[in-house]
Amino acid sequence: MELVNGTASPRLLPWPSPDGKPCYLVTDEGGGYISRLADDLEAVQLTTGADVLGFARKVLDDPASPYTEVRYAGLRLAECLTDALRVAESRGMRLPAPDSDEPEPRHVTPSE
Repeated sequence: MELVNGTASPRLLPWPSPDGKPCYLVTDEGGGYISRLADDLEAVQLTTGADVLGFARKVLDDPASPYTEVRYAGLRLAECLTDALRVAESRGMRLPAPDSDEPEPRHVTPSE
């Protein structure tokens, strides 16, 4: 775990607080109970997202799908995308800082 100002950097947890705000875990160890619980929930969220995507593709591929099914699929996809973005943000925050000796990545524009 990366230290920031001598303390452990917080880990964004895969669930929001009751009021919808982000929850963070601050600990010196990465293998504690809450960390393992968060890892397990992230895995479940990503698997659920893949399952919902498969269901949604079937509904969206059928032009005769009822509005209620399309709406339900859209709502579930939005929930899964929210979870996946939180997992990505959390994992990105835990990546080690890049070495300052390495050059910055070059961004290529479509015209290049």
